[in-house]
Amino acid sequence: MDKKHFISIYGPWAIIAGATEGIGEAFAQNLAGIGFNLVLIARREALLKEEAQKLQDKYGICVRTINFDLSETEKLPGIDKMTADLDIGLFVYNAALSLVGPFMDNSEEDHLKEIDVNIKGPLVLTMLFGERFIKRERGGIILMSSLTSSQGSPLVANYGATKAWNLILAEGLWYEMKEQGVDIMACAAGATNTPGYRQSLPGVNLRAMDPGSVAKTALANLGRKPVVIPGIFNNISGFILRRLLPIKTAVGIMGFALKKMYGKKEN
Repeated sequence: MDKKHFISIYGPWAIIAGATEGIGEAFAQNLAGIGFNLVLIARREALLKEEAQKLQDKYGICVRTINFDLSETEKLPGIDKMTADLDIGLFVYNAALSLVGPFMDNSEEDHLKEIDVNIKGPLVLTMLFGERFIKRERGGIILMSSLTSSQGSPLVANYGATKAWNLILAEGLWYEMKEQGVDIMACAAGATNTPGYRQSLPGVNLRAMDPGSVAKTALANLGRKPVVIPGIFNNISGFILRRLLPIKTAVGIMGFALKKMYGKKEN
């Protein structure tokens, strides 16, 4: 990546939703290393301030923090006012809520909250920053998707459906907005070694990717393609599940894998 060229297109400020750990933190580290100033959005204020201080001390950049619960979607337009004085050219939506377990075991309220964070959040903020980027005639948007978006995914059915929405939105907007100077891409990550991933599993998945590799791959491919799948194994798996297998077979494979992953026994 040509860092000077990258920051000339997407800089000097980037904003990351869901920035205090895992892939979001990795995006922050990568972008700070390139020289971006950052706006970090997260709901855990102590972690948010700690991350901001580390980035400022290590990279000498400017960091602004926004303590915000992204499930409170009615308040999302306020982020525009909070950043109106900044020349933001890159928006990364990494925040996500993932409910694990049988669909009917989770409440309607929790499923709707998952939709708020995973769909309404990126929708509202993509419109907000997309409008700003069109006016400045350059910019980039990365929406985090998942390999669960390739087919129905038992035990994370609603989560997978929300990630499919992000992938399809990014594909459509990639075509719509590229002539206006705005690059949009979905990053369909597979298993990634984040705190949330480790907490959800009883054991260790040796194929889980490093968050830094996921973020680096996404940034390197922005402006080149509408969807990127980090990791060779994930690329092969995604191609087979999304393109080659009958949907019944793909869903069955995913169901078997997820039951095994989350300690459920196949009947």
